[in-house]
Amino acid sequence: MEINNNTKPIHAYSNALQKVCPNLNAEELHFMCSKVTITNLKANIVYLKAGEIQQSIGFSFKGLLRRFSINDKGEEITIDFIKENHYATDYDAFLNQKPSNYYIETLEPCLLINVPFTSIQECYSKFKNCEQYGRLVAENHLNKVQNRMNSFLFNTAEQRYINFISKNKDILNRISITHLSSFLGIKRQTLTRIRKKLIQSI
Repeated sequence: MEINNNTKPIHAYSNALQKVCPNLNAEELHFMCSKVTITNLKANIVYLKAGEIQQSIGFSFKGLLRRFSINDKGEEITIDFIKENHYATDYDAFLNQKPSNYYIETLEPCLLINVPFTSIQECYSKFKNCEQYGRLVAENHLNKVQNRMNSFLFNTAEQRYINFISKNKDILNRISITHLSSFLGIKRQTLTRIRKKLIQSI
């Protein structure tokens, strides 16, 4: 069946919901998908600003974003890259409806599916499986945060880079060296040396 431009992103979102929580039934999926809106953004547009309370969580149907903070020296510290089928959010702040500590900006033209906080809470109260979906998303988020923290505690910069490219081959050519080196917690020159070393070892 051909899916039109308005329906295709929502259909993809429905599939993503079922992938995380296969127990979701047709009624629950319809309710969750009926509450969303769609936003098209050009590249280099700020989707969320630090200090704002995010009213809707963004699901990336198309395009790459990054989440970052700005330190007291005015330097941007990249925290995360958000690719297709992932949520663009400061998750903890969103759940508690508190001001975000981070910025989120588009690195490419993006199509985002916006899911309102109020609708999510309504889903949780009406449907048990939706509540289960929320728990699974929270667990995935905690695992991701823990893995990132562990990478800085137990891995070298070279190991962090190798781990990143092994898990993110699909976005490696879509991000700048500056953003990637910031994400890895190293200087741009250090990343250049690591890449050169790895190429020479092949």
